[in-house]
Amino acid sequence: MSDPQGRGKGTMGANAIEIRGLEKTYRAVKGEPPKRALAGVDLDIPAGSVFGLLGPNGAGKSTLINILAGLVIKTAGQVTIWGFDQDVNPRQSRASIGVMPQELNLDPFFSPRGLLEVQAGLYGVPRSQRRSNEILRLVGLEDKAEAYARTLSGGMRRRLLLGKALVHDPHVLVLDEPTAGVDIELRQMLWENVRRLNAEGMTIILTTHYLQEAEEMCDEIGIINHGQLVARDSTANLLDRLDARTMVIHPDDGAARLPQGAGLDVVTRADGTIAITYQSGQTPAEKVLEAVRDAGIRIRDVKTEQADLEDVFLELTRDT
Repeated sequence: MSDPQGRGKGTMGANAIEIRGLEKTYRAVKGEPPKRALAGVDLDIPAGSVFGLLGPNGAGKSTLINILAGLVIKTAGQVTIWGFDQDVNPRQSRASIGVMPQELNLDPFFSPRGLLEVQAGLYGVPRSQRRSNEILRLVGLEDKAEAYARTLSGGMRRRLLLGKALVHDPHVLVLDEPTAGVDIELRQMLWENVRRLNAEGMTIILTTHYLQEAEEMCDEIGIINHGQLVARDSTANLLDRLDARTMVIHPDDGAARLPQGAGLDVVTRADGTIAITYQSGQTPAEKVLEAVRDAGIRIRDVKTEQADLEDVFLELTRDT
């Protein structure tokens, strides 16, 4: 991608972001004890990837993102963005990242074009290298370029937040809950833009509570819980962590008795199908079918259900 500010890069390797021993403890407020939001997080985010950062509310995701954006000062640890150590080269590291926040924090008296121009000026982008019109086209706000931001719909304001995050042509784009409360059309537009930007080489970091989105969009996923990274792997490998499979049998003429066998969890669903959950590493599918036949059940149809990312998420963030 172009680099309008001539930032270049530091000791850039295969990772867009490298985090080592990241800690953040908020000071005590009104008699409450200090809050430890991050407890020694180590995380690498590969350059050019779409990386999902997931976790329950209060897990530490927002704190981590705000530290990356330079909005929160870390307590300890090292953060390197696009090869620039945040402590050694704070200006270059911050210029390498753009953040689309969850909150609709826009000045209501600026137009979209005016907001983009001001944002570009804050990042030191020369007027001759600003891309306000191009960005407005990208986010579908070209026809609203001179309207007051206060007159825009919620969806349009969210598009404008994406535009603001792109004005300085960052190498890394953070999307914090970008589709929370938006309609299907805006969601599709956003993901089309994300795919396009990623195809051009931009690294995308996504936080979302819509786990199906993360499953579809992300190459790799990190899951944070209680300020610690509890998992970090490719999406495919995370899904493989749960060995459970469910075979759903549609009997031809009802079932006089249910299948039985060691390692089988059998329930009858409201639609009359029989769901048999088993561990594929311990019980072959043929053994499940054998139990069905032994129960005298004639099979009209059969399908297999596998764990999705929601199952993995719940398993990894369940308090014990």
